[in-house]
Amino acid sequence: MGSNQTWITEVILLGFQIDPELEKFLFGLFLLFYSLTLIGNGLILGLIILDSRLHTPMYFFLSSLAIVDLLYASSIVPKMLAILIAQKKTMSFVPCILQTFLYLAFAITECTSLVVMSYDRYVAICHPLHYSVIMSWKVCIVLAATCWVFSFLVATTHVSLLLRLPFCGPQKINHFFCQILALLKLTCADTRINQVVLFIGSVLVLVGPLCLVLVSYTRILIAILKIQSGDGRKKAFSTCSSHLCVVGLFFGNAIVLYMTPKSSHSENQRKILSLFYCLFNPMLNPLIYSLKNSEVKGALRRVLKRKRTVWN
Repeated sequence: MGSNQTWITEVILLGFQIDPELEKFLFGLFLLFYSLTLIGNGLILGLIILDSRLHTPMYFFLSSLAIVDLLYASSIVPKMLAILIAQKKTMSFVPCILQTFLYLAFAITECTSLVVMSYDRYVAICHPLHYSVIMSWKVCIVLAATCWVFSFLVATTHVSLLLRLPFCGPQKINHFFCQILALLKLTCADTRINQVVLFIGSVLVLVGPLCLVLVSYTRILIAILKIQSGDGRKKAFSTCSSHLCVVGLFFGNAIVLYMTPKSSHSENQRKILSLFYCLFNPMLNPLIYSLKNSEVKGALRRVLKRKRTVWN
């Protein structure tokens, strides 16, 4: 970095810029959602660990997704709550950059994890006789590790390109967290390279994986329609419907947020989209999987039954 670059020491997160009374209401509402996120994903993770019947590749990937959601929300929501209730809008520059890195890393990890989960469902339904061979534990661990390593490498690339720029103000970020597009506005240099790399990364991380998911589920749908038994078709659909709901929520919102023209959405609209992305999705994922999955509900009943037996 050049010696003539000026670095700001802290940033001011403007948050939602609404009436203080409404901020208190939003604090309670978002705290409730965050608590549900922690409880829901923690419960899913605990059930998978405690119930041996859930020690399968499908639930291994689901546990990885639950961990991502916990970390994802926790990297952003606590600071957002502090802005709402304590009016502590300042944030040191280094933690701000770290938040940007974690946000990108966990978002990409969730994206790639959903692709791997769709592949798992494809193998389970289209190649059931070879499932245990294709989706061995070694393969599952390699796939999960690849998701994490790839995601952190991509996040490192974006943050490295960001840190080469001089940050000379203004210090104000019109957002509730250090989102990378908002941070680019604090620089006093040409950011075209960053924006091009960010767009290319969005295509690779969003459009590419979404196409893979659609290909998997097209093959799955064809295989399901060939099943003669009505019960068999219903069971096959039920194992995929939860995942499809999560995929639709995640990719739909992410593509609107990162791949549509900036002029098509106001700053407040982008904040709402980001809020859905980092708070509502992690909260809804465990609800979708538990409400639509009989195996998860069965595992919960067995765990509760064991606890009642111990207490009695």
